[in-house]
Formats: sequence, structure tokens, C-alpha cells
Amino acid sequence: MNFNIWGLTGSLSTEHESQMPFAEERLWHRIDEFDAACNRFRSDSEISRLNSIHREPVVVSNTLALALDAALQAAAATDGLCDPTVLDSLLALGYDRDYDELVRRVDTVAAVTKPSPGPAAITFNRERHTVELAPGCRLDLGASAKALVADLVANDVAAFGGVVVELGGDVALRGRGPLGPWVVGVSDSLAISGREPRVSFTNGGIATSSTTTRTWTASGQTVNHIIDPRTGSCAKGAFATVTVSAATCVIANAFATAALLWDEEAGFHIAQAGWSGRLVRHDGSVEFVGGWPHEETLIP
Repeated sequence: MNFNIWGLTGSLSTEHESQMPFAEERLWHRIDEFDAACNRFRSDSEISRLNSIHREPVVVSNTLALALDAALQAAAATDGLCDPTVLDSLLALGYDRDYDELVRRVDTVAAVTKPSPGPAAITFNRERHTVELAPGCRLDLGASAKALVADLVANDVAAFGGVVVELGGDVALRGRGPLGPWVVGVSDSLAISGREPRVSFTNGGIATSSTTTRTWTASGQTVNHIIDPRTGSCAKGAFATVTVSAATCVIANAFATAALLWDEEAGFHIAQAGWSGRLVRHDGSVEFVGGWPHEETLIP
């Protein structure tokens, strides 16, 4: 099953055909609840209301609490580089609307960016489900929330057989496919040719982040959605695209995002954490770290 959501493509596959109706129900249920909780482009979303309130704790739903917890875990795992407090930097670069609408604009005017407040600006009481944001702190949970949806849907369905959920390059896998381990194509762009390298996985998550796929023009310059929280500017590191495999899709997404900001040390950080990665430089050369599985290229 293929679908589109949030300006992204997605897919859902199950080991047994009989699983698919339940899998589809869980997919759309999770998407609906996370859209209502975490979509910053909706004025009526929970995160939009939270971003407008400061200096007092706010009780949040279980869904937003899950998303915030995942975002904070991602930040902790990457020394703060996968940062949920980069919203003002994204807005300064013109990312103030859904990506499909953003790219239809000829240009936008970029404002001066500054370092993000960082996770320390968030007071999150997990037991009481309360959140308090320091003045000047606003949240964008899009990246980690997308990966979390893939993980949660895969967990929901896995009790009945193998399943793979993909949302905009974030893939959660559980069990096996109809013919054995799941085979995943790894693309460096949004243009799928069918000849991409393929790798086999069973359980865990795979995520791809890139500075070349979600771009737009601001003040005459090409900018991207990967924000360096240390400066507030978009990523300009050694690698154009990074794919990481990890225990969960949330952690894979966090390391794939941070790798674009770690520059030449990206492979070291991925391997040191115990994960595997495929790193593509701007000239197209590819590096593998941490036991990335053997790739097969489909020849037309």
C-alpha cells in the first residue's frame, strides 16, 4: 500500500495479506492522532497552542507526551544536535507553511538566525504530562514524530506477523516479509528509479536524512530543513545524504539527522553508538560504517 501524507510519500507492507486491514486502520489512527497533536502547520493543533503559551506548565495529551519524549531521547542521543527547539530558525528561513506550498513560492526572505534554545528550555514532567517552555522557546517535533509514528504502527501490527512502515524515508521493520527478510531500497533522492541499492533487514529502524531533497530558495540562496541548533543556520556539512540503521526508527532518524551536522566525524559517532550507516558525500562517493549490510544493485 502506498500513500501520501504531510507532503511525504509512504508505504505499508505486511507479511500476511490478512494483516493489511488492521495495519491500515492502525496507520491512519496513528497519523490522525499525531496530526492533531504535532502538526505545527495546523493552527488548531496541540503543539501550536503549546507554542503560544509560556511561563506556565501545560497539561498535554498522551500523544504529544509520547512525541516530546521521543524528541528529547533523540536530542540526548545526539548531544543535542537533533533538537526539537529549532522552530524559530526554520521560520527565519521561510519554512512557515507545508512543504508542498513552500516550494511553489519563487523565493522567500530569510531573517537573521540564531542558536536554538536547546532541550534545557523544556521542562517536561513525564508523570504529570505537563510541559513548560522557557520564553523564546518553540517546538518543531516533525522529524522525530514522523519516525515515532512508523515505530508505533509497526509495534501495533507486529503481533500478527511481519510488517514494514515507511514515512518519508523513515522505515520501521518488524519480523519478516512474505519471502524472508524485508528488502529495502536506499535512495539518495526523491526520484525513485527502481535501480537503488537494496539491503535486507528484519527488526529495527532505518532512516535517511538529506540536505538535497527538501530545499527551497531564501534570499536567493538554496536552503534546507536540517537546522544546526548551534548556529540556527541550515546544514552545510561534508555529507549530502546519510542513512542509518538502529534499534528504532526514532533513533535511526536522530543519528541520520545529526550526521549531517557532525561533518567528518559523523561515521565515528554512528559506529560508536553501535549503529550502522551509509554516508554519501556531495560528489556522490559513498562510505559505510558500523557493519552496514552488503548492498545489491538492481540492474535494468
